Amino acid sequence: MTSTDQTLLIILTCLLSLYFIMCIILTVLLIKITSSVKRVVDKAEHVVDNAESVSEVIKDNTGKISFFKVLYNIMNMASKNKKDK
Repeated sequence: MTSTDQTLLIILTCLLSLYFIMCIILTVLLIKITSSVKRVVDKAEHVVDNAESVSEVIKDNTGKISFFKVLYNIMNMASKNKKDK
């Protein structure tokens, strides 16, 4: 091998090693980003579950509240009829 061949080989080896190091660093960063995204998604699912449970509670209580409103209206009508007589 000539000196130019050796120089070229050293340059290419350095570039390849830098490429591998950058790939390793990027892989580690992607793994960290993926775990962060997973935590965010888990929290979002938790929020959605809580919102669903709140909406179910409101839906259940709306029926009870409407029953008491009807009962209150009936009592008001009955009391008005007693006052009119």
